[in-house]
Amino acid sequence: MHSNVRAALRREPALRSGWLLATAVRRVMAGERVLDPALAAAALSEGPNPLTERERDVLAASADGASIAEIARQLHLSEGTVRNYLSEAIQKLEARNRIEAARLAQQKGWL
Repeated sequence: MHSNVRAALRREPALRSGWLLATAVRRVMAGERVLDPALAAAALSEGPNPLTERERDVLAASADGASIAEIARQLHLSEGTVRNYLSEAIQKLEARNRIEAARLAQQKGWL
């Protein structure tokens, strides 16, 4: 990269973010994966996802306020099984209820 371009990118935050976006778009168009370092750091700081795949499914299905019966029908599970998965997820996330558990899991990027 030319030294004048580097200097301009250091001086102008808006120019820098535009350049970074253009670079990311070119990399994606070339088939590469592009990760935002701040996003990656935030995801890693949350630690590993403690939820099983099924607990995530049940929490995601409950996020909009669906009833146990609705979740059970949607996921082809018994109502008791849905209650068990929700209970496990609530305990793992140290939440007060399933709505809070779903919100926490979404905030952490686990749903």
